[in-house]
Amino acid sequence: MTGGDRRGSPPLDPAAAMARALARLSEQGFAEAARNTRGDSVYLKTAGCDLALRVSNHARTPKQRRNHPDAVTSLVLREPKSAAQVDDLVAATLRNFFAERARRAS
Repeated sequence: MTGGDRRGSPPLDPAAAMARALARLSEQGFAEAARNTRGDSVYLKTAGCDLALRVSNHARTPKQRRNHPDAVTSLVLREPKSAAQVDDLVAATLRNFFAERARRAS
């Protein structure tokens, strides 16, 4: 099966995939800290942590790197993904975020 997830549901467009990712990250204690004016880049933080996780439909621009040096990892969703693929990408992004946070703390 190509495009859908294991249950046969249709792929999510990038906006729907981003909404799903943001919901999953919210369930893990992340809250929106900033959003660009187009709404296609969202920066999330957990309570008591200065580091951010970025969810977007494009790679970071130099301006975004300057304005948000606290973003230590990004989840980029620019193509349709199944719900299961989004969940897997969120899990990988969380692993990367917490690994980087631990690295910086040591």
